[in-house]
Amino acid sequence: MTRKLWLVLFLAIIVLVPVLFFGCGGGSDGPSGDTPPVDGGDPPDDGGGDPPDDGGGDPPDDGGGDPPDDGGGDPDPTTISKMSLWNTTTKLRGANIWLTRSYTGQYLYQIGNVAIGPTYTQADFNALAALGANYVNISHPGLYSESAPYGVDTDAQSSLDSLLTMIGQADMFAVICFRTGPGRSEFTFSRDEVGDWFTAGDLVETVWSDAVAQSGWVNMWQYVASRYKDNSTVVGYDLMVEPNSDEILGFDDPTEFYPAQQNTLGDWNQFFPQIITAIRSVDSNTPILVGGMGYSNVQWMPYLITVADTKTLYTLHQYAPYVYTHQESDGTNSYPGTFDTDWDEEDDTFNQTWLTNLLTTVDNLNITVAVNEFGVIRWVPNGDDFMEDTFSLFEARNWNHALWQWFPASYPGSADFPGEFNFMFGASPTQYSDVGDSDLMQVIQTNWSLNTLRPSTVTFSATE
Repeated sequence: MTRKLWLVLFLAIIVLVPVLFFGCGGGSDGPSGDTPPVDGGDPPDDGGGDPPDDGGGDPPDDGGGDPPDDGGGDPDPTTISKMSLWNTTTKLRGANIWLTRSYTGQYLYQIGNVAIGPTYTQADFNALAALGANYVNISHPGLYSESAPYGVDTDAQSSLDSLLTMIGQADMFAVICFRTGPGRSEFTFSRDEVGDWFTAGDLVETVWSDAVAQSGWVNMWQYVASRYKDNSTVVGYDLMVEPNSDEILGFDDPTEFYPAQQNTLGDWNQFFPQIITAIRSVDSNTPILVGGMGYSNVQWMPYLITVADTKTLYTLHQYAPYVYTHQESDGTNSYPGTFDTDWDEEDDTFNQTWLTNLLTTVDNLNITVAVNEFGVIRWVPNGDDFMEDTFSLFEARNWNHALWQWFPASYPGSADFPGEFNFMFGASPTQYSDVGDSDLMQVIQTNWSLNTLRPSTVTFSATE
């Protein structure tokens, strides 16, 4: 072998031996800087994708179950507008939660010794999401006081902030709905019981006769919109839960209310556009929900004016016929069935056709609609069949919907407070705890299983 060949061989050995023994990573024993760990951990957050699951993703399993996991990992979120959740096909299916101020103890049993309650926990919302819901309608006290001078109620604000955080952690959307506010107390929803368990002084309804109180609502919503406009959990503002000036003023027929009360302080149609204008001065994107008078029932919806704002939609509360959905535990009205549905002392055939005819009133209005309250007391005969047909009719119309209601696990069910609308308690009127399964629960879960969108799967465009 020539000296030149020996020299080439010697140089090759010098180069290859370190590579064979130490690799090309500079001699380190551990993984190289950009190599992900091999134990299933998350890659480093370099700003180019989903952040690691370090508490900002799925909530921990704290007894309420985790939000559904479709096994597909975390796909890139789709950019949409908030309004597109409402004006295309049905995309939001869920439930209401109810909260009230404690006042002077009238609601102490239902809510406990707290200023605003009942108390919901992260586990409560995780459990709701695990059933398939992707939407919570927060039926909540307004953020302004009920009595003058009207200003921020810090207890209500803290409560709402906490709820929105937990709902977001459970990967659900939320609509903020105000039951009370300047000149309106929770007792308006039980006004025919005044003197039984609350006093006339507790019944505050001056919002329908006091321009200053109405201005308080306008200011309240402007403040709320400014506070929550960038919150990705919030997909709607419902201006007032069940406007009811008609009952307060002694009307039960919209054809009698109008034109006699048109453009008076008692006319919701002159009131709510002022709130919309105030909201839009600070928030141009969040959808606004408006229910009609008559506690937002179907009969009053044709009398609700529409506005030019393209991100306003209109809501109804569907409990008709009340003699079926709210009957006592010994009631016999069934679905389908034959009974007097409207107190005219004549029997009616109550079935899906009856419900279809009812909703035709709304079909003819050519507006974007959602049903953010509906349901049956859990023990009504064939309530599961009623709800199945109701879901079907809503879905056929592309309406989002939220049933009444979702209770916290701590709700103290009892003979006096049986949780009439708590479908988790089953069909027995004397059952005051979760049963695990029921026909009604299966119908609800089947509908909620249609949900595909959650906050984690979408991003909202900054301008729409």
